[in-house]
Amino acid sequence: MISENLKNLLTDEILAAAPVTEPERQHYFIDRVRAYASELKSLQGEALKACVVTFGCQMNARDSEKLEGILSDIGFDIINDEQEADFVAFNTCTVRENANEHLYGRLGRLKQAKKADPDMIISVCGCMMQETDEIEKLKVKYPYVDIIFGTHNLYTFPELMFSLLRKRSGRLDEEAVNSMGHEILKDSSDDALRLEKLLRYGDSKSNRKDMEKLYRKPVVSVWKDNSDIVEQLPSKRKYPFKQGINIMFGCNNFCSYCIVPYVRGREKSRKPEEIYEEIRNCAKDGVKEIMLLGQNVNSYSGGISFAELLKNIDDMCGDIGIDRIRFMTSHPKDLSDELIEAMKDAKHVCRQFHLPLQSGSDPILKRMNRHYDKAKYLDRALKLKEAMPDISLSTDIIVGFPGETESDFLETLDVVEKVRFDSAYTFIYSKREGTPAASYEDQIDEATVKDRFDRLLKVQNKIVDENLDKMVGKKLKVLFEELSEYDDKLITGKLENGITVHVPGTKELIGSIREVELTENHRFYFTGNVVG
Repeated sequence: MISENLKNLLTDEILAAAPVTEPERQHYFIDRVRAYASELKSLQGEALKACVVTFGCQMNARDSEKLEGILSDIGFDIINDEQEADFVAFNTCTVRENANEHLYGRLGRLKQAKKADPDMIISVCGCMMQETDEIEKLKVKYPYVDIIFGTHNLYTFPELMFSLLRKRSGRLDEEAVNSMGHEILKDSSDDALRLEKLLRYGDSKSNRKDMEKLYRKPVVSVWKDNSDIVEQLPSKRKYPFKQGINIMFGCNNFCSYCIVPYVRGREKSRKPEEIYEEIRNCAKDGVKEIMLLGQNVNSYSGGISFAELLKNIDDMCGDIGIDRIRFMTSHPKDLSDELIEAMKDAKHVCRQFHLPLQSGSDPILKRMNRHYDKAKYLDRALKLKEAMPDISLSTDIIVGFPGETESDFLETLDVVEKVRFDSAYTFIYSKREGTPAASYEDQIDEATVKDRFDRLLKVQNKIVDENLDKMVGKKLKVLFEELSEYDDKLITGKLENGITVHVPGTKELIGSIREVELTENHRFYFTGNVVG
C-alpha cells in the first residue's frame, strides 16, 4: 500500500496544475514522478532500476533511447536484466508475426517476478500496441501488465507513469490519461466510470474488492494518429558519440505486405530548424556520428527536399565537429538525381546507401505496390555506383511473396548479380494479418520458398566475399565503439560502410576515429591494425 507521504505527491491539485502545452506538460510530470521516486528511494534505501527491451528497427531503437532518457531523469538506474528491474518497458515491433510471439514469451517469463513483487511496473508500448486485438490479448492473458501505449503518444510516457501511480494510490480519473483532443484507439476511461459507480454504491466489502481490482488494471492510452511532433524530452544514448536524429515519421507508401503505415501513421516531417538545433546540441555533447531516421527519408517534406536538408547538414557538420552522417531508410521511387549529387559532393556523409529491392520481378513489384520496376531500380542503384565508385550498397529482399514464380525469382537473382550488393537483408515472406497480401490465395509452399532462399543466399554470400576480399590491405577510417565482447584485448568499431572491424587496442580508443589497415576478411567483419 502506498504511504501517505507518497500519496501527497499525487494529489488532484498536482494533476490540475499541469501545463496544457507540450513538451512543458511532460517535463512537469517528469518532475512529479522524480519526487515520488526520490521519496521511495529514501524509504527503501536504494534507487529504482529500469530495463527497456527493444524489438525492431532503428526508429524503435531511437524511441527506446527516449524512454531510457526519461527513466534516467526520473531517477531510475538503467540495467539490462528485466528480471531484476523495478520497471520494465517492452518497446514492440509488429512487422512480422514472430515479433509478437517473442514479446509474449518475454512477458510470460516475467510472471513470477511480478508475483514476487506486485509493485514492479511492466509497460508495453510501440507498434504492436496500435493493433486493437493485441491490446485485448494483453489485457486478458497478461493482466499483470501495468501501462500500455502506442507509437503516436510515446512522448506522454511521463504522464502515463504519473497516472499509474495515482491509480495505485486509489485515484482513478476519467481524464487521467489525457488524450489532448486526439482520437483514441484504446484507453482506460471505462475503468474510471466503473470506479465512479462503485463509489456511489457506498463502502462495502464487495465494492472494496472490485475497486482493488480496478486499481490493478493497466493504464491504457493508445491514439489512432497524431500530427504533432514532440521531441524535446530527455534521451539516453547507447553510445555517447553516436545519435539517431528523427527527421520524419510515418509512411504513405502502403506496400501490400507491410503493416507500418497502419501502426506508424502517415508521413510527417520535422522543421529543418528543429533538426539543425538537435544536431548542434549533439555536437556540444561530443557526438561524432549522426544517423538521420525516417521510414522513408527520401520523401522528407519539411519545406525543403531531403537533398537540400542533407547538404545543409553536411555544411554545418564541418563547423561543429561531427565527422559522420548516415541516413535510412530510402525508397527507390523517391531517389532523385539531386540526392545522388548531394551525397557525392558531401564531405561528411558516409559512402553507404540502403536501397530496398524486395523483388526484381516487375509483376511482383506491382503486386507489392512498390511504385517502381526492375529497370528503374537498376538505373538508381547503378547511378549511385557510377557517381561514387566506393559506395557500399545494402538492400532488403523478400523471397516467396504470393504468386512468385521461378521466373520472378530469377529476375531477383539477376538484379543481385548486376548490382553486387555489399550486404542484403534477406527474408522469407511472412504473412502479416491486416495487410492486403495476407489475403492473397496463391501463397508459396514452404519447400519452394526454402529452396529459393538458399539459392539467393549462396549467390549473395559469394558476392559479399568477393567484395570484401578487395578491401583487404586497404587503410580505412574506423569509429571505435566498444571493447570486444569476446576478447577484451580487442576493440570493435565500424567502417563508413557499416562493417564491423576488430583490432588490438584499449578502451581509450572508444569514441575516436582512427585509420586502420584491414588484414583479414571474415565475411561479417574484418580484423586489422591501427596505423594512424
